[in-house]
Amino acid sequence: MKEYLSKNSMIKIKQAHEKPEKDDGARILVDRVWPRGLLKGDAAVDLWLKEIAPSLRLRKWFSHDPRKWTGFREKYFEELALRGKEIGKILRREKGNRTITLIYGANEKRFNQAAALKEFLEEKVR
Repeated sequence: MKEYLSKNSMIKIKQAHEKPEKDDGARILVDRVWPRGLLKGDAAVDLWLKEIAPSLRLRKWFSHDPRKWTGFREKYFEELALRGKEIGKILRREKGNRTITLIYGANEKRFNQAAALKEFLEEKVR
């Protein structure tokens, strides 16, 4: 995992029920389960990367509670550090698209795994 996103890359996050747009680039669903009520044809997902999602134990502990955000990020970053194969899949998509949109199913727009994953990837660029 030495090589990460290039400095010209853009990482966006988007809720699964938001309309896909041309400038989304590679759309990667980062949830372990498919979002409720979303038809696969409507999602325009290029890659469903279940394995990059937080562990079930961590997800249940966090439960999108903003008070647990800092702890969640730290624990999730530890999990992500062990997921080189999945990070590599994201990087390969980035090389061809320059823009990646991480798709998540949670209703919480600020405190979710896609936001944490975006931060994890962007830290690797610095």
